[in-house]
Amino acid sequence: MTSAVHATTLATPVGALSLLVRDETLVAAGFTDPQDQYGRLHTDDPLRMVHDLGPFSAAMRAYFDGDVTAMDVLPVEQPGGAFRQAAWKVMREVPAGQVITYAELATRAGNSGAVRAAGSACAQNMVAPIVPCHRIVRTGGSLGGYYYGLPVKEWLLSHERSDDKPVQEQLFNAAG
Repeated sequence: MTSAVHATTLATPVGALSLLVRDETLVAAGFTDPQDQYGRLHTDDPLRMVHDLGPFSAAMRAYFDGDVTAMDVLPVEQPGGAFRQAAWKVMREVPAGQVITYAELATRAGNSGAVRAAGSACAQNMVAPIVPCHRIVRTGGSLGGYYYGLPVKEWLLSHERSDDKPVQEQLFNAAG
């Protein structure tokens, strides 16, 4: 038996955010069209557009309104091997307003030599920004990459910081 994937799009300060939920679990999210996110799922489950996804929509609205911990409680699920699952779990443990490096992500996920795999886990994350791969930066504090573009990553990091330091200074101090 298949379950429908319910999707909605929220307006945010950095563009439209698509949220896709199956069986009360967020299975995809990102700053792109819901159809694009749905295509990344590789599923035959039907896609149903809805106006609101209840607690999922509410948590994301709260996040963009300033409660940067609101999305922390949302249940998520995405396919991936043991290392990716560990990396995604670690990403969710990085508090809003903080960053870690790709190398630190690899170490915390259980394989200090898997820095490229840590970067790949960020690139393949289908539940951004809820699995906050935007909080992962290069050694030395440069932003690295972001599937939805560096301006979105920088905005998210600025939104989450709790001081008035410029983002680049904060990143250098946190990741250096």
